[in-house]
Amino acid sequence: MTQARKPVGAGAVLGWLALSALAPGAAHLRMGWRRTGLVLLGGYLAALVALLAVALLNDGLLGALTRDSSLTAITVGSVVLALAWFALVVHSFVVLRPGGLSQAGQVLTGTLAGLLAVAVVLPFAWAAQTAWISRQTINDIFDAPAAAPGAPESVVPEDPWAGRERVNILLLGGDADDHRTGVRTDSMNVASIDVGTGATVLFSLPRNLEDVRFRPGTPMAQAFPDGFRLPRDPGGGRSDLLNSVWEYADAHPEIFGGRPHQGPKVLMDTIGYTLGLKIDWYALVNMWGFARLIDAIGGVRLHVEQDVVFGRYNEGLVKAGTRKLKGADAMWYARSRTFSDDFTRMRRQRCVMGALLEQADPATVLSRFHRVALATKELIRTDIPRDMLEHLVPLALKVKNAEVTSVQFVPPLINTGYPDWERIRQITKEAIRDSESPPARAATAAPSPIPGDATATATATASASTTATASATTTASATATPRATPSGPRSPKPKGATQGLSEGCGAA
Repeated sequence: MTQARKPVGAGAVLGWLALSALAPGAAHLRMGWRRTGLVLLGGYLAALVALLAVALLNDGLLGALTRDSSLTAITVGSVVLALAWFALVVHSFVVLRPGGLSQAGQVLTGTLAGLLAVAVVLPFAWAAQTAWISRQTINDIFDAPAAAPGAPESVVPEDPWAGRERVNILLLGGDADDHRTGVRTDSMNVASIDVGTGATVLFSLPRNLEDVRFRPGTPMAQAFPDGFRLPRDPGGGRSDLLNSVWEYADAHPEIFGGRPHQGPKVLMDTIGYTLGLKIDWYALVNMWGFARLIDAIGGVRLHVEQDVVFGRYNEGLVKAGTRKLKGADAMWYARSRTFSDDFTRMRRQRCVMGALLEQADPATVLSRFHRVALATKELIRTDIPRDMLEHLVPLALKVKNAEVTSVQFVPPLINTGYPDWERIRQITKEAIRDSESPPARAATAAPSPIPGDATATATATASASTTATASATTTASATATPRATPSGPRSPKPKGATQGLSEGCGAA
């Protein structure tokens, strides 16, 4: 029940009104609306305590916020809270009895109260819009559970990884455009992630890997029992390299009994067979969509070790030095083949992706969220199930704080024309084993140059990330001391097989 109070001055009205916007009920208590004020303030404090408890006690909160239901609830809740806070400011203004002020005071306080009522709505409107755009973006990118090849029909929350200790995600960079048919995967990396610790090994495979072998018993193995070999193109080039597997499988559905769009599945299985791993999912990144993502976060700071020339007529130039590059320049730095080779380009790609991984911090992503979301919709194609996302987000946070190392299968580590498949699988196995016991590796490791770096003026490595926030711990690894295993002595690891993700990229 209200109690009569003497009207306050214009300054006091505005002060109590501002306080009420931050602590609902303050103006009501000031003017004697004790019961109403206590209910408003008590409810507000209880809600803050509840939110804090949820945030502190729920380790998977960020993942849970990616659910469709959660994002819808945030959208609706933000709209309701915006209306409630607007009404609160208006009612608090009325309770403060501005009618007792002079005419000038009434005009001043009424105008500022109206502005405050609109201002308190803006954060909730931003939250609602952000949640809605997030929901649309996620639903556009991620498949329904049944769409992922070999995936279970539904994810069990108690064991989302279905007993797996590691997940292996194939990260692809494609250069498809409006003037090219099919998909050419010119960047192929497998991220092998320990689901317990987040320790990650990134395996990079060269686009020009020849004599590709397919898993025995598969349609491609039956079509190419001696390896992937085709006649040379009219211009003398080859269309039977590793980067052509997806495109070839899509273009020849007759090999698969008429089933179309087999490219992603075939490439996943082929690369998994090559490394001796089971690939769980893939994510295809459009290279120029990646450039738009870099622009969306305001550019990426890179160390360019030497001038990089690009363009049909060598008309483009990314100058040497350390500075922030826009998306187009960052992509040309990563992709140019002029006066270079595929292996140097692979290293530059790893540098761009490593820099993005380190520099796409949460504050930057949130401040430019709408641009980032729009760029991401054009960037990624994946078969990761929608309901796995809430489990992958906490895993990504583990990766951020864990060790990320890299193995590049380039000369002299391997011969791309005549690959030693058993050697590739053994190196993969050794790298994963080492990532699971970093202290042992650190005791036997020493810095070493990146494979294939002898022709480069300065070392530069390249790596990738999309979402967003992380910093990679750089490590160096060399010849490992052989240790006994149940099957006999372990063969020495080739020198320089494993590096830290950003190792050799220079100070940025």
